Amino acid sequence: KATLGLEVAYSDPGLEQFGLQNVMLPIGNSFLEVVSPIRENTTAGRFLERRSGDGGYMVILQCRDISEVTERVRGLGIRIVWEDSNEETAGIQLHPKDLPGALVDIRRNAGDQSPDGPWSPAGPDWQRARRTDVIRSLVAAEIQCDDPDELAARWSEVTQRPVSRDAEHNPEVRLDEGSIRFVTATDGRGTGLGGIDVEVVDRKRILEAAEA
Repeated sequence: KATLGLEVAYSDPGLEQFGLQNVMLPIGNSFLEVVSPIRENTTAGRFLERRSGDGGYMVILQCRDISEVTERVRGLGIRIVWEDSNEETAGIQLHPKDLPGALVDIRRNAGDQSPDGPWSPAGPDWQRARRTDVIRSLVAAEIQCDDPDELAARWSEVTQRPVSRDAEHNPEVRLDEGSIRFVTATDGRGTGLGGIDVEVVDRKRILEAAEA
């Protein structure tokens, strides 16, 4: 938070039933969600143990029509491990064995047509916590795996976005804002969300804060 110049927009009390606590940190019109287990034997905790420590856990994507997405993923043989719906939001979470790389949540939100519109998982007024003087936006998520091309093709089927190549010739799936990049796992931690890219406004300040 201090290093990246971010502010907490919301902490969801409903996650306590799953043995978790979280904070939502706006980065431009996207969010970095930090989730921590607060009891033993949670799904998130077991995932982090399998990956040998702290690291990326979920990729959350916004869609316009959750019914269409749900029908598509079922047609692809991808199991849905969680589904929720109310007046504000509706979403599904996909089985990570059927779509490897992360626990993927795809969600629509009432009134979210604008990029900076409401997003109920981040609370009723997340915009007040948005800070852009240090970093401006979240521009990519990096998935590491054994076969980047094969996994990129699978994510392409789910998102209905073509696979392209970044400047380093890694396969990527470009979204309306940002992209998902696929690289070969080399750190011994296996398949998972290995990092994110952010657009920096004040690089010097970030390095000084990290050093401090």
